Amino acid sequence: MKIKEKLTAYQYLLKDKLSGDKNRELIALLKDIKLAARQVAKELNSATLNNTIGDLSGKKNTHGEEVKKLDIVANNLFIKSLENGGNCAGIVSEEKDKVLIFNNEVSRSSKYLVCIDPLDGSTNIDVNVPVGTIFSVLKRPTVSDKTFSKDFLQVGSRQVAAGYIIYGSSTIYVLTVGKGVDAFTLDPVVQEFYLSHKDIKIPKKGRMYSVNQGNFYEFPLSVQEYIRWCEQNHEKSGRPYSLRYVGSMVADIHRSLLKGGLFIYSKSKSASSGKLRLLYECNPMSFIIEQAGGLATDGKKRILDVVPKTIHQKSPIFIGSPEMVKQINKFLKSRLFN
Repeated sequence: MKIKEKLTAYQYLLKDKLSGDKNRELIALLKDIKLAARQVAKELNSATLNNTIGDLSGKKNTHGEEVKKLDIVANNLFIKSLENGGNCAGIVSEEKDKVLIFNNEVSRSSKYLVCIDPLDGSTNIDVNVPVGTIFSVLKRPTVSDKTFSKDFLQVGSRQVAAGYIIYGSSTIYVLTVGKGVDAFTLDPVVQEFYLSHKDIKIPKKGRMYSVNQGNFYEFPLSVQEYIRWCEQNHEKSGRPYSLRYVGSMVADIHRSLLKGGLFIYSKSKSASSGKLRLLYECNPMSFIIEQAGGLATDGKKRILDVVPKTIHQKSPIFIGSPEMVKQINKFLKSRLFN
């Protein structure tokens, strides 16, 4: 949709999506995330010059993945901004084994919790491929002096906000507060995010799919059959579809959101529960895509209906244009996704 007036993210939320005094704390929390995102964008732009490219020697995260120097930089920037802002009681981060509770007096009385992947796709940093931040905002079940790990174990449908920031040729902040999806682009001169995409709607169907083709023979037969179906010539349905895979969930889903498409991260022989994390990858992305008119499933049920049992729980995900998700669901059901 064409933007008629130049509004900052803060102005737009205050005027349109989150008007009213009851939403001031949530707006402030989203501003804290935006502040850290600006700082992360700066760090990424100068990483090669500052020698922050590459692995953090010998360190792995809770999922057994090599940790990049910039993973830690980004994680620390978001933690610092959220803690200092006082609008968040605690966070779950991909880079932290346990829940991090903020113990300052202001944070303890906050109504909100954040689940975050500070730097999605960080393995691509060394080759200058777009990476991103993914986050989910939840309301605390009860506001008291104590926050517990179980407070984060809420179904995705209870999210009050979710978003991602993609750091590429421009830095774009995509956000939903349950009233559609909007995006804000960073002006690098004044260091402010301005409304650039209003009320984004994902195309009902696309001609692109994103999947790690190298895992083809690891996937269930139903997923293999769908991929073969995508590769076949069929003029009426527009096949073959184009395979587009960046290896950064943010980049692949951002393209699908704007152009139409399907993102696939299936369970496999070596990853029986999938690989992507439910609380801070699958849930926020599913909330965004559904708010834009798309669909997201784990192969058996709606992602946003999955009840999490642990903070780092993993899940398969099939997400994107509604007609494409419905089509792959037919394949998954035909073989029961075994």
